[in-house]
Amino acid sequence: MSADFVAAFFIGLVGAGHCVGMCGGIASLLSMGQTRPSALIPLYYNLGRITSYAVVGGVIGGAVSTVADVANLNQSFAWLRLITAIFMVLLACYIGRWWQGLLAIEKLGKKLWKYISPLGKGLLPLKNPLQAIPFGFIWGWLPCGLVYSMLTWAVVSGSSLNGALIMASFGFGTLPAMVAVGYGSQHLRKLQQSSIFRNIAALAILVYGVFTGYGSINLLMIG
Repeated sequence: MSADFVAAFFIGLVGAGHCVGMCGGIASLLSMGQTRPSALIPLYYNLGRITSYAVVGGVIGGAVSTVADVANLNQSFAWLRLITAIFMVLLACYIGRWWQGLLAIEKLGKKLWKYISPLGKGLLPLKNPLQAIPFGFIWGWLPCGLVYSMLTWAVVSGSSLNGALIMASFGFGTLPAMVAVGYGSQHLRKLQQSSIFRNIAALAILVYGVFTGYGSINLLMIG
């Protein structure tokens, strides 16, 4: 699974421009009502956000692997991994801005988000910097096609630990851009918005997706 961890980190790194677009404005919310905002707030917020990714990845990875073992459905992992490969191709299209169909996936989470978001807003204004951790944990559930794509990897990870590590690797990949924006730096975001950088990254993800899909099809043919 080590290759998947590296790939998940890489996708977080190159896809963080989308995260910045969705969550970048939160930095101003966290500083609301504070005359001298703590410099640790962006770090605490992102720690909470990454923790939420790891928790949901661990739950999903563990649940699916348990069901597969009990029901002896191990061949189903080949089908699930094929679906993951398809999501990687969709993700490559999104990052390369060749096709934005992945955004439609975000609509699936909006109904749930309207019930979760008030929990985060209830923590504002922050009474102390540590409250940015639970705020980030809640905000990690913000509907995001990029996160949903990564969750398909957690589904086929084979264990709770692997599912958590895949999502954590993805989260740490997004960390540099999110922290940079939290501290007011736009240099990394400009690099991520570069068409050359974007297309090279998208092609790399596309190749990995096709490779994953090819391996899944071979397993299905053998089975």
